[in-house]
Amino acid sequence: MTDSKYFTTTKKGEIFELKAELNSDKKEKKKEAVKKVIASMTVGKDVSALFPDVVNCMQTDNLELKKLVYLYLMNYAKSQPDMAIMAVNTFVKDCEDPNPLIRALAVRTMGCIRVDKITEYLCEPLRKCLKDEDPYVRKTAAVCVAKLHDINAQLVEDQGFLDTLKDLISDSNPMVVANAVAALSEIAESHPNSNLLDLNPQTINKLLTALNECTEWGQIFILDCLANYTPRDDRESQSICERVTPRLSHANSAVVLSAVKVLMKFMEMLPKDLDYYGTLLKKLAPPLVTLLSAEPELQYVALRNINLIVQKRPEILKHEMKVFFVKYNDPIYVKLEKLDIMIRLASQANIAQVLAELKEYATEVDVDFVRKAVRAIGRCAIKVEQSAERCVSTLLDLIQTKVNYVVQEAIVVIKDIFRKYPNKYESVIATLCENLDSLDEPEARAAMIWIVGEYAERIDNADELLESFLEGFHDESTQVQLQLLTAIVKLFLKKPTETQELVQQVLSLATQDSDNPDLRDRGYIYWRLLSTDPVAAKEVVLAEKPLISEETDLIEPTLLEELICHIGTLASVYHKPPSAFVEGSRGVQHRRIPPRAGSVESAESPEVGQSGSSEAPPAVIPSQGDLLGDLLNLDLAPPTATVPSVQPSMQMGAMDLLGGGLDSLLGGDIGGSPSMGAGLGAAPTVMPAALGGAPAVGGGLGDLFDLGGGVGMPTGFYVVPKTLWLPAMKAKGLEISGTFARRGGIIQMDMSLTNKAMSVMTDFAIQFNRNSFGMAPAGPLQVLTPLSPNQTIDVSLPLSTNGPVMKMEPLNNLQVAVKNNIDVFYFSCQFPLSLLFVEDGKMERQVFLATWKDIPNDNEAQFQIKDVHLNSDAASNKLQGSNIFTIAKRTVEGQDMLYQSIKLTNSIWVLAEMRVQTGNPNYTLSIKCRAPEVCQFVYQCYEMVLKN
Repeated sequence: MTDSKYFTTTKKGEIFELKAELNSDKKEKKKEAVKKVIASMTVGKDVSALFPDVVNCMQTDNLELKKLVYLYLMNYAKSQPDMAIMAVNTFVKDCEDPNPLIRALAVRTMGCIRVDKITEYLCEPLRKCLKDEDPYVRKTAAVCVAKLHDINAQLVEDQGFLDTLKDLISDSNPMVVANAVAALSEIAESHPNSNLLDLNPQTINKLLTALNECTEWGQIFILDCLANYTPRDDRESQSICERVTPRLSHANSAVVLSAVKVLMKFMEMLPKDLDYYGTLLKKLAPPLVTLLSAEPELQYVALRNINLIVQKRPEILKHEMKVFFVKYNDPIYVKLEKLDIMIRLASQANIAQVLAELKEYATEVDVDFVRKAVRAIGRCAIKVEQSAERCVSTLLDLIQTKVNYVVQEAIVVIKDIFRKYPNKYESVIATLCENLDSLDEPEARAAMIWIVGEYAERIDNADELLESFLEGFHDESTQVQLQLLTAIVKLFLKKPTETQELVQQVLSLATQDSDNPDLRDRGYIYWRLLSTDPVAAKEVVLAEKPLISEETDLIEPTLLEELICHIGTLASVYHKPPSAFVEGSRGVQHRRIPPRAGSVESAESPEVGQSGSSEAPPAVIPSQGDLLGDLLNLDLAPPTATVPSVQPSMQMGAMDLLGGGLDSLLGGDIGGSPSMGAGLGAAPTVMPAALGGAPAVGGGLGDLFDLGGGVGMPTGFYVVPKTLWLPAMKAKGLEISGTFARRGGIIQMDMSLTNKAMSVMTDFAIQFNRNSFGMAPAGPLQVLTPLSPNQTIDVSLPLSTNGPVMKMEPLNNLQVAVKNNIDVFYFSCQFPLSLLFVEDGKMERQVFLATWKDIPNDNEAQFQIKDVHLNSDAASNKLQGSNIFTIAKRTVEGQDMLYQSIKLTNSIWVLAEMRVQTGNPNYTLSIKCRAPEVCQFVYQCYEMVLKN
């Protein structure tokens, strides 16, 4: 009978019976009982109560029983750490057992017991096993070091296990070498800056020697390690490639992909005119083709990797187009991936073959596949100019089939062909217009509307066609509404006399009857442009469009380089860098391909700075719900500056577009130009309430651009170092760290914006929630250039204190919303109150005395400032730099008494008395204020300024 019988019992009182059986004298009965315990544990029953009884069974020579007990121990040691210590002696003993299998089993189990109390007892047995005479024990011990490092890194370093692990790379047994490499790579991954794997030509030679004799997984560890090495020159690079090439014919696809990764990386260093370079290109094709004869799941992984390889080096597979032709029984995910690669490999030489194949696919039954095939025909037309005419006629044939989804996809790609080859294939527009009524998908409708608007002068009934779309304007998707608005404005600019009513109708629908802000804004901008300066409108709306590029879906080059270094891993399947989907504390290293021999680039990749500071952001961030209430109502356009008055003769169209946001664009009734605008009617002078713009802040352009680069900064004004305010993980790759400063009487918010995503970030804007002191941006967030991936930009935002006020908890909490082209992100930060201490805060002595008496004693708070090693004069000068003014000083019995005043931006006065005893580093501070809640924060400013 098989072991399945152990899983079928459901008796009650089982634990008690098992306990008795575990303590039986008969070995066979004991073994049966342990098997039952393991079976119960496997199906999820809690058998931790039997811990001491199972541990007692460890003292046995029977290897099977010992394995079962160790399995139980691994599972329950964490929940029973005190009991697990009982097993330590047995481990120590088993690590000296004459049987190497038992020694290895003991050391493997030790590594899996993740209990801090036990780890220190395991160091001695592990040290012996690392130097064991049997290679099986040594290779197991090598992996155990990596596991132990994960539990207690400091212990592993102190015990010198890392050095022992490095010595194992020179071991005579290839499996020990492979496991040592795997362990060191694992440890190095969690400590990116430690130079654990110190790869040099000698080490590389040892790894390449071990490569031929390892098991397949050992080979993968070694190949992955080689991929991280940067050869010194092209000769060393060629030598490594020659020794790795035989791995391409391995039966295991993981070994093949790891070898491809090494070769792809090292090829970069070989000169292209070298004979060996051409030979290597030829050798890379057959193993990749062979991967496509595996089962569909493996094919998909291979195809995702091939997709990257083809983008980097299309010449490797340029003669292998036929293997990517779709088979009738391929699953859809394989078909779509093959299609993608076919287009990447399409060239003038094979385009006829590819088009014939794609036309065949377009008659298949699988809708998704057919759609992709039709799109592929369009992409071929854009990629290979000579084939464009043939592609267009193929698309027209497909439109004649009248299959709805084929027609719609064809229209979408024909729009792209028009963008690539203007004034070349417009003769087909008539055929497209015949199919207007059958279009029901937003993308196809939008494409058709674009074609009608763009070529309105060639279509006699363009106004009727567009009017037919206008009838159900509010039922259309946003994409179609926006396209229709633009198309009708284009039509109006081309045929103004016939379409005045139509444009009036669409502008009214888009602005007054729509609640979509994008549509409304575009409508208002067109309305203002048309009613003030038709010439400018024509230049803007009918501007010559740039030709679209060949391949719009290519992976960005730096990301592609990184993904090539991760071939054969999940990153190469997702087409995303590991940092995008691996969470946790692991430092994910950004890898780059070494530059080609003789190139100016340095071979070393620049170190990517570790993000953030060790200090966590203040724990004052309210729940998202609290923030959203106010912040979602904010207008995130940059606050508008006071717009200078404009002479009526000036061309307002251009002026408004570049002015202060939509408010100024729409404000003011400006007469239309007689040629065209008069009949149209000027745009509404009053902006709808829903659009309400932010009030004007600050004093015109002077304020907006005066970022006060340190000019007039009081000497000694202390600025807190930047802290992490918004981590990249919470903001789709945007990381913000910052601080506050007061320079020349202006409050500045200094920020470093870092893009840790893979796409460019633009269109930054910022807004604050209401706060205790009415802090608000005094100008827009000036990010003048797009923020590229891995780039950091420092910006300084001037702040005013004229914003809306609401008491926050704590008082100095500031809730911020930052918008970019990706999303809106929210965070909270705390500012030092000294930011609000104004320069005219020095009180007259008599006023100080009268005010001190006038403020009730209940409002007085006392604090101790410890460990300040300054005399009273030095302290007074330092505090004055932060606008804390000393009014008087007197000395009583060796104690200096400083009387000080502070004025906040909201005109609250704070009075203080500071006692400084000579030789005593502890100051006593008494603070009086009519608003006692600020006292605590004023004390924090004193402490911050005096101690830094």
